[in-house]
Amino acid sequence: MEPRSECPINTAVEVLGDRWSLLVLRDIIFEDRRYFRVLLTGSVERIASNILADRLVRLVDAGLLTRGTAARGQRARYSLTEAGIQTLPIIDALATWGLRWRPGSDALPCRQQHLHEMGPAYIEQFMEELRARHLSAH
Repeated sequence: MEPRSECPINTAVEVLGDRWSLLVLRDIIFEDRRYFRVLLTGSVERIASNILADRLVRLVDAGLLTRGTAARGQRARYSLTEAGIQTLPIIDALATWGLRWRPGSDALPCRQQHLHEMGPAYIEQFMEELRARHLSAH
């Protein structure tokens, strides 16, 4: 699909700007949910199965995830690519903004608060852990 423009903000929003893509990435990054059924049943926001299937295909096509091969009857495992891992600072920035400016539950943003409090060095360390879990399998 051709982007509407070559503006880098536009091209990023075309991949990440829908209602669900960043939430799917959040669940893969923070909860290590890497299978369709686990992503579906673990979704706090109750994503519909057809929407989840569509977002996973889009994220694979955009190069943020890879889909492992699975024989008939087996589950395919999704893994982050380097581009997917690099969304962590974006998710952190959105979480920080959300913690400051949007109402929410004190129970839900624990990991976002922790990420924010620990700072950039912790984010880089977490990205290294994600690389070890997701990229070394390939």
